[in-house]
Amino acid sequence: METKIPPAVTPTSPSSPGLSPVPPPDKVDGFSRRSLRRSRQRRSHSSSQFRYQSNQQELTPLPLLKGKDQSSWALPTEVHTTVNNVGNPAGRGKDAFLQNLANALFFSFALLQLLELFDSEDPREREYLKTILHRVYGKFLGLRAYIRKQCNNIFLRFIYETEHFNGVAELLEILGSIINGFALPLKAEHKQFLVRVLIPLHSVKSLSIFHAQLAYCVVQFLEKDATLTEHVIRGLLKYWPKTCTQKEVMLLGEIEEILDVIEPSQFVKIQEPLFKQVARCIASPHFQVAERALYFWNNEYILSLVEDNCHTVLPTIFGTLYRVSKEHWNPTIVSLVYNVLKTFMEMNGKLFDELTASYKVEKQQELKKEKERQELWRHLDELQLQKLQGLEEAKMNRLNLQRTLAS
Repeated sequence: METKIPPAVTPTSPSSPGLSPVPPPDKVDGFSRRSLRRSRQRRSHSSSQFRYQSNQQELTPLPLLKGKDQSSWALPTEVHTTVNNVGNPAGRGKDAFLQNLANALFFSFALLQLLELFDSEDPREREYLKTILHRVYGKFLGLRAYIRKQCNNIFLRFIYETEHFNGVAELLEILGSIINGFALPLKAEHKQFLVRVLIPLHSVKSLSIFHAQLAYCVVQFLEKDATLTEHVIRGLLKYWPKTCTQKEVMLLGEIEEILDVIEPSQFVKIQEPLFKQVARCIASPHFQVAERALYFWNNEYILSLVEDNCHTVLPTIFGTLYRVSKEHWNPTIVSLVYNVLKTFMEMNGKLFDELTASYKVEKQQELKKEKERQELWRHLDELQLQKLQGLEEAKMNRLNLQRTLAS
């Protein structure tokens, strides 16, 4: 009796019934298996999903679990009991501790791994991580303090140890929205984060990469609590760069954003040290720094604050403005300084005239002191010359005496 062999049937995908069978790979467009495997190995080099290009292996579907095999994949009975008792108050006894411990361990480990992934070189990956972390922070209320703490640790390690972390801008962007939702009054924890983390972030070399997000976070804090203004301004002055003009321009822009939201009562506390630094920036030989500092007077709110405290601000900055108007090499800066001086003259003409007269008197005194110093140095040079001549004469007399004795 002949045995009938059933016709070969190509398997179809179980997840998509009704689709046409897939032909064997040997007969796909006449390509051989070898060429098909080569084509499968071509991956996108820019995607983070294929970060490791060596030893690529094809993924095979996992077999379905049947019969007794399901028991090896089943969760332990204690975990099932813990999960089932989550919504049952009567069942929460001895298993409540296990549930809390398991949740804490799992979420802490997962969040640490998630935050470490922010150091990725791929900006698209960091964008997805930013969305994920923001949603986790919004959904899980119990994890918010832990997320903030781990972000603090990343920032502190970045400031004082490594100075390298690719995801600082994304983390600061998330923290900007978090700070915007802080309840009032602010907790001491949040104030410490501002003073010990955000302000020292201005001292790193790569400030230009994330300065916009950092400035937004600082301004959000000041909008929440105006009493923090003095700490912020003095902190920025503490970390003010000495040689990097690019950072000076960025910090001047941040100072202007802070002055846009400052309260008049807080402005009084910081006006003197702030405008001393502004005066040094105006006197800078780098024209971009001087120009950015002079643009403060184009802001109407800052101009109103200066006008209300003209008796303190104008004496602090007048000497620098007058000197720069006579000595600066850039004509654009000179014209801007003349505009500022004209504004001060219109604000308080009497005070302006008094400061002009006092400045001229000080200038004359400085010239007199300079002349006296030059006279003193000239007199010292003459004394030194006379001393040298005396030594030469003494030497010649000694030589003549030796010759006389020898003869």
